[in-house]
Amino acid sequence: MKNPHAILRQSVRSDAAGTWRVRYAVRENTLTPGRISNDEWIHQIEVTGRGWVVEVDGEIVAFAIGDAATGSIWALFVDPAHEGQGYGQALFDVMLNWLWAQGLQKLWLHTGPGTRAERFYRRAGWVDCGLTEHGEIHFEMTNPHTP
Repeated sequence: MKNPHAILRQSVRSDAAGTWRVRYAVRENTLTPGRISNDEWIHQIEVTGRGWVVEVDGEIVAFAIGDAATGSIWALFVDPAHEGQGYGQALFDVMLNWLWAQGLQKLWLHTGPGTRAERFYRRAGWVDCGLTEHGEIHFEMTNPHTP
């Protein structure tokens, strides 16, 4: 991460407002408020998966959530005002390392075509498995640590 004052840490319940602020601030892969509940978010970071945030001066500017039950990259978002600082890559790396450590052999995610996220995942080696019924790209990655 380029900012020496940025802190990457595991997400906790009290991070909800900050992560929702970031989630609704993004310009691509937008989400309608209320489509995902706080209870679903808490379930993802405490029960089926784990989340991480990047804070700058006490404010959450990026977050990621990985679901170890399904192998889904559930979320990876950076506040547009803080893009280009390496926060997305740092979150991506810690999330993938944790998911692989859970023994998963394959991960998957969906993202919009023609987005910066699509380019990010392609550069990271994710395999395009076609479009979902909602027109998103279904990407998969096999555990590179498996013999």
